[in-house]
Amino acid sequence: MPTLRFVHAADLHLDSPFAGMRADAPDHVAAALREATFRAYNNIIELCLDERVDALLVAGDVYDGADRSLRAQLKFLEGLERLDRVGIRSFVCHGNHDPLNGWEARLDLPSGCVRFEDKVEAAPMFPDDPDRACVYGYSYPRRDVKRNLARLFPRQGPDSRGFRIGLLHANVGGNPNHEAYGACSLADLEEAGIDYWALGHVHTRDVPKAEGPVIAYPGNPQGRHPNEAGCRGVYLVEVDEAGSPRLEFRPVDVIRWQHMDLDITGLVTEQAVLDGIIDLAESVLHNEGRSVVSRLALTGRGAAHPWLQQADTAQEILDLLNETMADREPWLWCERIQVRTASPVDRPQVLRREDFIGDLARLADELRQDPDALADLQQELLTLYGSTGARKYLKDLIPTEEELLALLDTAEAECLAALTGDRGA
Repeated sequence: MPTLRFVHAADLHLDSPFAGMRADAPDHVAAALREATFRAYNNIIELCLDERVDALLVAGDVYDGADRSLRAQLKFLEGLERLDRVGIRSFVCHGNHDPLNGWEARLDLPSGCVRFEDKVEAAPMFPDDPDRACVYGYSYPRRDVKRNLARLFPRQGPDSRGFRIGLLHANVGGNPNHEAYGACSLADLEEAGIDYWALGHVHTRDVPKAEGPVIAYPGNPQGRHPNEAGCRGVYLVEVDEAGSPRLEFRPVDVIRWQHMDLDITGLVTEQAVLDGIIDLAESVLHNEGRSVVSRLALTGRGAAHPWLQQADTAQEILDLLNETMADREPWLWCERIQVRTASPVDRPQVLRREDFIGDLARLADELRQDPDALADLQQELLTLYGSTGARKYLKDLIPTEEELLALLDTAEAECLAALTGDRGA
């Protein structure tokens, strides 16, 4: 039998705008995107109620900005009050997006909610049984907190204050995809005498350490842009009589970002390509079981390449896909199509050639595999994109590394197609 059960959530980012919400999105899609973070939070509250947990822990970034909206504050408070009415406690710390010095309405927290301030404090999970479990937490006083916060947590012996939970918003282990706020090492956390570290800040679900102590990121509960694709949710944690936590991931997202890739190899006609795109979208909707915002990449070598390279083709396909899928329930909305196709050149044969055409293909492979060469190529493009004549047209179109590789694929394909007469090697 578990001795305590809690939900570990983080990075709610209530009222956060969705990237990719284009002006031409249908009203019901735009409305669903605006409400997504609130609905995901409501799902967290429903999970706590359905599972009859002892507490909800929120590890920072409740809101998306220091000057959080009144609506976001009221919605957050409403959820905590629902928990409080049935005796479920809540423990909240603030992170870099919602520091304590941001604007706040003067609203009363429910009596069962503990909000941590800008020093490490301890609060019993069960006030009538304080030695059963204790939560230690820290909130950011301002956005830019770069010091090692883990070292502020008390170093204690194994028998003090029962099961110990650390509630912290921090970058552990130098995750390169997130700012180094509260940066610390796994060793810093291991030395603190905490049994379960309930972390926030990293938006991807991760358990850097599964025991002694458990160190966990649930990720954010609602993806908001293409880099937050896939399933999003929280951890339901049960601690047994021996003090061992068991984590169960529970999805709570209501709209899911998903990348779609279609290889056109073997799709000879335009109809075959269109059918393949619709079939792929249908499959994604079925597999995800909820509404989806997608980005479609068309790849491979095939006869449809010249048609896909025409100026208006991608936009026409995008419009057709959205007209077909956006009125479903659940719906799919595609925010962008990336065409990375190539002419049906026999590339393995080209690579075996001992002439200029073979050298060109081998040079392209060398560029793809050499980060320094790609960096040099990107620097040359930055010079072009930032030039006096081009800056105002191209400043917002500087390619990312992924887009640069796609440009390289396209350039190589066009050159090989022209040099080989588009008939193979």
